Amino acid sequence: MKTREVHLVSRPHGWPEPTDFALVERELPAPGEGEVLVRNAFMSVDPYMRGRMNDVKSYVPPFGLNEAMTGGAIGEVVESRSPDLKQGDLVLHDLGWREHAVAPAKRFRAVRPVEGVSPSAYLGVLGMPGLTAYVGLLDVAGLKEGDTVFVSGAAGAVGSLVGQIARLRGAARVIGSAGSEEKVAYLTDRLGFDAAFDYKSGPVRKLLAEAAPDGIDVYFDNVGGDHLEAAIEAFNDHGRAAICGAISMYNATAPQPAPRNLPLIIGKRVTLQGFIVSDHSARFGDFVREVGGWLAEGRIEFDETVFEGVDHAVEAFLAMLRGRNTGKMIVRL
Repeated sequence: MKTREVHLVSRPHGWPEPTDFALVERELPAPGEGEVLVRNAFMSVDPYMRGRMNDVKSYVPPFGLNEAMTGGAIGEVVESRSPDLKQGDLVLHDLGWREHAVAPAKRFRAVRPVEGVSPSAYLGVLGMPGLTAYVGLLDVAGLKEGDTVFVSGAAGAVGSLVGQIARLRGAARVIGSAGSEEKVAYLTDRLGFDAAFDYKSGPVRKLLAEAAPDGIDVYFDNVGGDHLEAAIEAFNDHGRAAICGAISMYNATAPQPAPRNLPLIIGKRVTLQGFIVSDHSARFGDFVREVGGWLAEGRIEFDETVFEGVDHAVEAFLAMLRGRNTGKMIVRL
């Protein structure tokens, strides 16, 4: 059968351009013994994918040129030659950026449909972004009841969940930054943040100081740069930061300055810890039980920004990098 997939054809320098990608039609082989054919229903675009477009050593290998990229996807088994999966199973996997996938059954994990919830939730609130928020806040930053929490990029897939989990786990105050007044209102009116600010409206250190006059105890960093510098200044003694991402620097063409106030972490005894969610897969069961329970009870809100079709996947990815999504950016295939 014929299918379509997105290839990386050149490595971006700075901001990626549509010409760095190609939509390719190809013949897909029939599944062999032990393999399945999956029709993808939704695929994910995520900030970490930008790093994989560079030919540099990292915690995951770079994307190859002139071959299909990979990433989170969820779909339906349409043909199976494996006893482990059957036709009609809903499966989660990493063979995104394509309409169909053929691979050994072990590449796919069967998940249960959740009544009243789109399967795309397994790419967001019940998937990798949700687990990232959960372990980053609770395990890496060590949230304690009564903490004041600051989340950067708070209207995105991860940040929007961090703030809600912090509130449900007993944080005294939750503060978020976002890139528009509409997103600020979304954080405070829909998600229950105590305060939020538009980081484009002034110096972040000043805006954070106004939102957190008594300082912060936990910082969940999705942005880096001036946000991390502002958090270091605002930290109370023994503050903890979970360093999840630095999207403000991903497309820089020259080295960016580190926060200029790093010496403050000495006297304040601050902990800054980077983490990768794949190191915490053992927590997936705990995460699904707790966050899934809140979701079922209507105590967790989640939103998606949806682009239609694999031919718009690159557009969705570039829009996500520029912060044009509220909640999880998803491509419906």
